[in-house]
Amino acid sequence: MLTPTKGIAPDRALLAVGAQILMELDGPVTVSQAFARLKTRRVELGHRSPVSFGWFVLALDVLHALGAVELQDQLLIPRRGDAAAAER
Repeated sequence: MLTPTKGIAPDRALLAVGAQILMELDGPVTVSQAFARLKTRRVELGHRSPVSFGWFVLALDVLHALGAVELQDQLLIPRRGDAAAAER
């Protein structure tokens, strides 16, 4: 699930979807705005594999576990740079 497998296309792997989400986060946005941006971007890039909202949330979970995003006041906020250094 995290990486491409025989059953999961490279553009649907959670790390790839997470990277696509991060590319669309230019600042704080709502979860629904981030999902809409991701769907629009995937259409523009010609990705044929659909990403459901559930799969999107799993990708957000991975990003949160990696310290790449956080949720504050119902807004997704990208964390830039070294997240571990910011917590020290």
